[in-house]
Amino acid sequence: MTESSVETPLRIALAVLIALAIPVGVYHRIRAARTGERFSRREEGWPIMIGLRLCMGVAWLMALTWLVDPRRVAWGVVPLPVVWRWAGIGLVALAVPLMIWMFVHLAHNVTDTVHVRRNNTLVTSGPYRWVRHPMYASASLLLAGMALAMANVVIGLVGALGMSLIWRRTAIEEAKLIERHGDAYRVYMLHTGRFWPRARTS
Repeated sequence: MTESSVETPLRIALAVLIALAIPVGVYHRIRAARTGERFSRREEGWPIMIGLRLCMGVAWLMALTWLVDPRRVAWGVVPLPVVWRWAGIGLVALAVPLMIWMFVHLAHNVTDTVHVRRNNTLVTSGPYRWVRHPMYASASLLLAGMALAMANVVIGLVGALGMSLIWRRTAIEEAKLIERHGDAYRVYMLHTGRFWPRARTS
């Protein structure tokens, strides 16, 4: 299969997966926001807050532009084997159900910053049984998958920068969760990985 003949199937596959993920995320965020609780997004610090949103904004803008007209983002394209590009679709296909699974179990605890809601509960079911931040794990899979599917180095770079900011933000978030849940969260941390399942030792 040539490069030109694979472009349209890749775009269709990625569009379908994104179309499946976005409504679920929007629904759960709106549902969580119905609590009416107000909180500041500055708790994570200005560099992280601004940098993270810029990275994600650029990544999504380029992805949506590629879906509409790949020629407009051709300047960021690098040559990749077709099989790698379909592997990227595979990563996105893995990220989407993980993200949906995460939202279902996180429920009303959803926020888009490090703030811990007043009615926050310690979730240990679903993907939280193995990892403490499956939202970030699925986001990293999604960004890596989009970068490969699009063969776009810019998506890869801003995705890597965004995930490095997420890594820094997670330390702040976990400190707040410890403040909220105390020893229960400390014990939970001993048995789970931060982003990926912890290797079990016999």
